[in-house]
Amino acid sequence: MSSIWYTHPMISIEDVKKLAVLSRLEISDSELESVSKEISSILEYVGAIDSAIAGEEKIDAPEIYNNLREDGDSNESGSETETLLSSAPKRERDFVKVKKVM
Repeated sequence: MSSIWYTHPMISIEDVKKLAVLSRLEISDSELESVSKEISSILEYVGAIDSAIAGEEKIDAPEIYNNLREDGDSNESGSETETLLSSAPKRERDFVKVKKVM
């Protein structure tokens, strides 16, 4: 996967200004040159990683498939309500009673 970004030795000042606008960053005129060099360095590094990954052989991965159960009711509605409510510290009718949280 190659990209034209990696073929350019340095990103232009105009490109840095456009990136700053798109990313809503304020970059002063005095910082433009250093930011341009930093972005170019980052893009070169990403390009090196990209070319290293592209050179590797593909690894066979196991087939992925869905192991989840079908949707549906596994228990009859309300069949476990009393068991759950009896284990709660406080209870009011068919509800677990908790402290008011704000």
